Formats: sequence, structure tokens, C-alpha cells
Amino acid sequence: MADPYEVHLVATDREVWTGEATLVSFETYDGEVGVMPGHSPMLAMLKDGPVLIRQPDDAGDLHAAVHTGFAVVDGGKVIILAESAELAEEIDLQQAEALLEEAKASEDSDGKVAALARAETRIKVAKL
Repeated sequence: MADPYEVHLVATDREVWTGEATLVSFETYDGEVGVMPGHSPMLAMLKDGPVLIRQPDDAGDLHAAVHTGFAVVDGGKVIILAESAELAEEIDLQQAEALLEEAKASEDSDGKVAALARAETRIKVAKL
């Protein structure tokens, strides 16, 4: 098996996580993509969705909620650059559920879709 990827999960305001992974999975506008060592170089636009980072040596899986951005796979690295991102353990489920209800009740049609997607993603990841 090839060496694990070096992975960087970065939000606009902070570096969320850095480490090694044998699998990184994320949502793109073309569907879900799974990247394993030896994957061809690629650039993809991310949509709101969960990210799975499988660490080597049975160190466990990390789950994160990512809200739009880009993923770059090249030269043994996976870099996820997101507008915002948070690890599952950082998500307050009650707060995410309250924000979902606020988004559903919102009359701001421009921001409603984005707010709904963000809240639903956070809830999904928090429950993993």
C-alpha cells in the first residue's frame, strides 16, 4: 500500500486539522469523492457536506462538517480549503438544531438555502 496522504483541513479563519490519512471522502457538485493514496491529481469544488478522514494504523476516523470550498489532491497531499469547517466533536447538536429551525422560519430567500444546508450538514456530522 502507498504511503498515507498528508491532509490539511483549513477554514478561512483557522487550520482545523492536519495529519495523515489513508482515505479522505468529501462531497462535490459531481457527487461524493473518495481519495486514497495513489489517487490522480485533482481539483474539486466542495458543496456543504461531511468529510471523512480515515487515519492510518487504526487511529480512528475523523468526521467534519465543511461548508463550500475546494479540495486539492496532488503530490501526496490532500488540502481542503473551506469557507468554514468544524470537527464533529466541536459541533453543539442543540445549537445546530436551533439554527435549522431558524433557517426554516427565515423569510430571506437568498440566505435560506445556504443556512438550511449548513445546519443540516452540521446535524448530520454531529450524529456520526
